[in-house]
Amino acid sequence: MTAVHGEYLDISTPDGVADAFLAHPDDGRPHPGVLLYMDAFGLRPSLEEMAKRLAGHGYTVLTPNVLYRAGRAPLVDLPDFIDADRVPAIFEKLIPLILALTPELAMRDAGAYLDWLAASPLVSDGPVGATGYCMGGVLAVRTAAAHPDRIAAAAAFHAGFLATDAEDSAHRLVGPITAELYFGHADQDSSLPPEQIAALETALDSAGVRHRTEVYEGAEHGYTQVGTSAYNEEASERHWQALLDLLARNLRP
Repeated sequence: MTAVHGEYLDISTPDGVADAFLAHPDDGRPHPGVLLYMDAFGLRPSLEEMAKRLAGHGYTVLTPNVLYRAGRAPLVDLPDFIDADRVPAIFEKLIPLILALTPELAMRDAGAYLDWLAASPLVSDGPVGATGYCMGGVLAVRTAAAHPDRIAAAAAFHAGFLATDAEDSAHRLVGPITAELYFGHADQDSSLPPEQIAALETALDSAGVRHRTEVYEGAEHGYTQVGTSAYNEEASERHWQALLDLLARNLRP
């Protein structure tokens, strides 16, 4: 682990300005870029710590507020500890904002985030990685499909609704992907039942996408998120090892 620097910045998009958090090794040199997609709770100190931990392994990590159209983060007041009893009230406010972020808008934004990484002197040349949590996992997969020439590795952790009946479901779009993918599913996740996992696997296999899928036993949706009742330290550490292995295989010179 190396010393890292974190800073807040704004990124111009076709639809406005997205606030974001950037973490990078504090050595002044360019490093492989990683786009880290937030979970539904959004940009907050614990997510920034995740970005900094990843940066400490030699990456320049950009974490945008993907719901910037609704305002700068934080979009809702969050308690210091998010327990299960508080989640429904929080999601009552967040769900309309999440639903307003259509796949079309999200991928328009993704292009802007990737352009920013490509132009930054803190990011080395070449494709970047993407990782995401909860809704961010779906965005990471969609980004790998929408920008196959720019994403070399993508990971999704406790992502829900990856294989729905919708025509634009993420699993129906994997054909163009050239990146290596990794999925760390929670086995106690009502947003991704076994039949969706099976449909996703079938789609990936049919498209010939390099991927690895693991189901973390005893893990709930949100198992990586410190400061929530869903956090599972063992599963979270397992996710870190899987993510770092994936990025090392695909982003290192």
